[in-house]
Amino acid sequence: MEQLSLFDQMEDLGAPLASRLRPRTLEEFAGQKHLLGEGKMLRRLIDKDQISSMIFWGPPGVGKTTLARIIARRTKAEFIDFSAVTSGIREIRQVMEQAENGRKMGIRTVVFVDEIHRFNKAQQDAFLPFVEKGSILLIGATTENPSFEINAALLSRCRVFVLRELAKTEILELLKHALKDPRGYGNQRIGITERQLSAIAAFSNGDARTALNTLEMAVLNGEMTPGQILVTDAVMEQCITRKSLLYDKNGEEHYNLISALHKSMRNSDPDAAVYWMMRMLEGGEEPLYIARRLIRFASEDVGIADSQALQVAVAAYQACHFNGMPECDVNLTHAVVYLSLAPKSNALYRACEQCKADVRQRRAEPVPLWLRNAPTGLMKELHYGEGYQYAHDTEEKLTHMQCMPEGMEQTVYYHPTEQGEEKAAKERLEAIRNFQGKHPESGKQRKSED
Repeated sequence: MEQLSLFDQMEDLGAPLASRLRPRTLEEFAGQKHLLGEGKMLRRLIDKDQISSMIFWGPPGVGKTTLARIIARRTKAEFIDFSAVTSGIREIRQVMEQAENGRKMGIRTVVFVDEIHRFNKAQQDAFLPFVEKGSILLIGATTENPSFEINAALLSRCRVFVLRELAKTEILELLKHALKDPRGYGNQRIGITERQLSAIAAFSNGDARTALNTLEMAVLNGEMTPGQILVTDAVMEQCITRKSLLYDKNGEEHYNLISALHKSMRNSDPDAAVYWMMRMLEGGEEPLYIARRLIRFASEDVGIADSQALQVAVAAYQACHFNGMPECDVNLTHAVVYLSLAPKSNALYRACEQCKADVRQRRAEPVPLWLRNAPTGLMKELHYGEGYQYAHDTEEKLTHMQCMPEGMEQTVYYHPTEQGEEKAAKERLEAIRNFQGKHPESGKQRKSED
């Protein structure tokens, strides 16, 4: 538990770079424009000094603690930094008594609780009466979903603000600021290239603290030359990885590797697929980007041949969100191997592309009258809904009603394969089409290139 004055203090020159460069104002704060940009909700609340108790939810290194300190400074409040890891109910009560005494003297107290999700129910409940009375403004920080980790009673009395990981451009801006600011390396001459800074930004994965720590490590291990400290590629290899230094997430290699991953899974080669995936991760690729591509692959290349594939891919995305790097690498490996071994069908992709082309190129065909809704008398007079056949009223749960627009009665988009579970889907669909008198062989069929 640490109590800090809000008045400007001399910076500890021996402190880590990330601590020395901690923003003191909203103008210095990097990222979170969706909350702190001009006219945004949190910015307005801070500017008007109308803040209430709140929860900051976001990944590490995005500024949750820093933002709490800035808010306390702007509100001219006493700031108490409280750790959920080292503090118990006894410490909570001591702080609450202190805050209550302060309130009686007209002093506002901001209590910042880092990792508030680590508090148990009894500890969280200890804050409740003081939050309700206004003795404190509680600001909790968590990397976990507050809906699951914060007591409902406490959560209902707090606003939740979601902080996002910083973009690569924002990290780059932060690194360049560190090289210019006197609190950082502004009084020194540092020889570091744009490419090296870009590699640090990619390696940090949206975490400002990681980025600044990596820069500091690179500078501390740089070569002393006349007039400057030179950061070499050899030093950078030790601070991150050679692959991170060479891999450009927006360049050709990015597209080459994701193509190799996709095509290896399509060819049912789990070894190659895991290799290309790991090349991307080791190069600093965002794991959620890979997970999104796996979700697309699950429907595009597996489809109904194994519908479980989509669930596995979505679960991998959620695991990446919860775990982050490096823990989520095995979650991605799980999904990549599953998708590689799954039976393959691109029937859904072909159906999607063929139908998309028709919708874009043909005129918008009118909905048949019997398929239209008729909520008003006028619509009924115009025969809306007339002739509609309710499938549940039949023994087969099927009717002969035509659902395609006029002129497209025999159009077929979905051509199931006999791969995996899609074989059963194909047999059922053929029976349905025979019952309804739909004959794909006489309808429009086009070849679709994969």
